[in-house]
Amino acid sequence: MSVDKQTRRRSLGAAALGLVAAALSLALWLGGALDRVENVTWDLRVRQVATPSAASDSIALILLDQASLDWGAKVNAWPWPWPREAYAALIGFCRRAGARTVTFDVLFTEPSFFGVWDDQALGDAMAAAPDVVGACFVDGNSQLTWPVPEVRQGAARLGNVSGHPDADGVVRRAPLAFAVDDTVLASLSLATYELAESALVGQPERTRILRYAPAGTYPAYSAAAVIQSEIQLMDGGQPNLDPQSLRGRHVFVGFSAPGLLDLRATPLSRVSPGVVVHATAFDNLMTDGFVTASPRSIVALVTVVLAMLAAVLALRTSRLALQVVLFAVALPLPALLGLGLYTTGQWWPVVPMTLALLLALVGGLGLNWATEGRQRRFLKNAFRHYLSPHVIERLVDDPSRLQLGGERRELSIFFSDLAGFTGLGESLDPETLTELLNTYLSAMTDIILDEGGTLDKYEGDAIIAFWNAPLDQPDHALRAARAAVRCQQELTARTAEWRHIAGRDLSMRIGVHTGPVVVGNLGSRQRFDYTVLGDAANLASRLEGANKAFGTGIMISEAVLDAGARALPHRELGRVQVVGREEPVSVYELDVSPGSELPGSWMVFREALELVRAGQGMDAYRLATSPEATDDDPALASLAARIRDEDDFRGLWRLDSK
Repeated sequence: MSVDKQTRRRSLGAAALGLVAAALSLALWLGGALDRVENVTWDLRVRQVATPSAASDSIALILLDQASLDWGAKVNAWPWPWPREAYAALIGFCRRAGARTVTFDVLFTEPSFFGVWDDQALGDAMAAAPDVVGACFVDGNSQLTWPVPEVRQGAARLGNVSGHPDADGVVRRAPLAFAVDDTVLASLSLATYELAESALVGQPERTRILRYAPAGTYPAYSAAAVIQSEIQLMDGGQPNLDPQSLRGRHVFVGFSAPGLLDLRATPLSRVSPGVVVHATAFDNLMTDGFVTASPRSIVALVTVVLAMLAAVLALRTSRLALQVVLFAVALPLPALLGLGLYTTGQWWPVVPMTLALLLALVGGLGLNWATEGRQRRFLKNAFRHYLSPHVIERLVDDPSRLQLGGERRELSIFFSDLAGFTGLGESLDPETLTELLNTYLSAMTDIILDEGGTLDKYEGDAIIAFWNAPLDQPDHALRAARAAVRCQQELTARTAEWRHIAGRDLSMRIGVHTGPVVVGNLGSRQRFDYTVLGDAANLASRLEGANKAFGTGIMISEAVLDAGARALPHRELGRVQVVGREEPVSVYELDVSPGSELPGSWMVFREALELVRAGQGMDAYRLATSPEATDDDPALASLAARIRDEDDFRGLWRLDSK
């Protein structure tokens, strides 16, 4: 099966996982199983972006708080419930102040303890101020309880104060109308709105989602302060409360004292006066500011699409860092969407979409692990001993590179071989030879891979490697040359260890050349290797063998220096014509000594080579064999022998063997 078909099949499988994740989440949501968590997210949204409306400044609260109760008991010896003439005084202040409406979230369903005259005083005060809304109550059995006749007759309108919080006890919605027998009864907020706007809403939606203003938006005044101010004004004195504070406002009267049991939980506060709910509903009516639930069909469609997309992306995301980014981007998306849509007046469910995305992402990653992840692990385990980590990652990210085929590019190619390995193999038993070869190849391979090289293959004791494929490496020549130096230094550092195993010192020859080759997966359709072909690869192999003629350990071509390795200490050896190649090539030796100064014999070699090229062979021979050339320099000895044995030698070494 082709890679494209495999990718399509896996993507379809991931999309199906996303669809299942979305279906499960939506089923839980529609069944109400996610409501509690969704409500928590809703409260967070409200607290984050709640803002006053254009009508919020026109609303004020008068609260019968604990301070008012204490004042009534201490100063006036009022028991609870208060005499209703106290509320009459409150209405009188509001009328004097020029309030537009006065709405009571207070039930006067039982006759006053002080007598019928007390009820009549309140009814008269309501009648004198035609814009007063009284409260009635509808219980869970749709039984309607009216206030006492005096209040019922005195109020301009009556509205129902009953409501139904969500399952967690928080009031997020407000019913605007109630069916009682064959009639529709308005809520307290709707009755106030119809009175204020002199209009009948008709058949409003039964329940609306409230858009709360921030806590403290509506100014609140103590009932005691209002009543005291009215008494002071009636006596011709200066009131504690300026009547202008209520001018033109819609006043809602309610309880905030804990003992009066009219505290409600809202998204903004777990303890809020119940009258705030009615004031908020009225505020929303004035500005048409209620929140609308997003259409379920749209929510379902978006959830399905995003879940399928998330699953497909998770399937195609292999690296841990990208997976973390995918989760970090996808999971907050529903919350950001819900927060943004709240500002436009929509309740967008956050939890079902978040759950769908989470399930889709986990499912996609699971499918990735079961398919591509398994393939990645196989590739890494199969090639970790042969390729550099960069090459493995490249193959893992794009397995199609394992298909047959190659590309032409410039590489730096490394060949190494142990001198006299055949004889060594004959002198050692198989177990010892295996131990020696394994430790030697491991040490050299670690250096090659550390320098970013790609291990092509082992051929017995020989190592073939290259740089600049499959990843681009602008400094590939320097890396290859540096690897050669480090390998020789490692061989020297472990001489004693390997002498103990082999019974003699090991000697290694390395050849490095830079040039164009074909690199890729070459072989049959059943079995192939990631390797190189071309003249440049052959020349690198010949340079490894050419070390024999010079007695050197590292031989590189001039192309390696030109490609970026001139920074390494080196000396020119001359020009060589290797077997099977007509064109000579200039070759160089790299210094592997730990010191910073070049060996003294290297200067003698350079001078002797210059004399040879100038046709002064005898002078060159005398210099190469002079007392100054006392260092143990096999290359210098080889140069002297070549001058002696070859007529008119001009620095060109013609090699007749590999």
